[in-house]
Amino acid sequence: MSSRKKVVYVAGPFLGPNAWAIEQNIRVAEELALEAWKEGAAVICPHTNTRFFQGAAPDNIWLEGDLELVRRSDAVLTAPGWVLSSGACKEVDLANELGLSVFHGYWIDGHPRLPAHFLAWVDKP
Repeated sequence: MSSRKKVVYVAGPFLGPNAWAIEQNIRVAEELALEAWKEGAAVICPHTNTRFFQGAAPDNIWLEGDLELVRRSDAVLTAPGWVLSSGACKEVDLANELGLSVFHGYWIDGHPRLPAHFLAWVDKP
């Protein structure tokens, strides 16, 4: 029987000044999510969950739901630029309050990278 997968929530900027900027933020988050999936985590990428929902409901609806998803996760993985997002900052603050691990993804030569301690963490039973 396989061990329980660790659930990782991706936090990063979503909103932008226009649709193109929003799509770029989503693409960064989903690329990082894919790398975490490849390493064996089960990943929640809220950016892709609400990709086309702008204006369909008040923004606070999305953040409240995202914070609930953080509560149900084992860790948070941040995308570059997360500190510029008030929502991502709230997600990381909540993760810290809950004692969850917080890992910071980064880019090298246009490709997403996961920190070494994330790779060690995700492999632990």
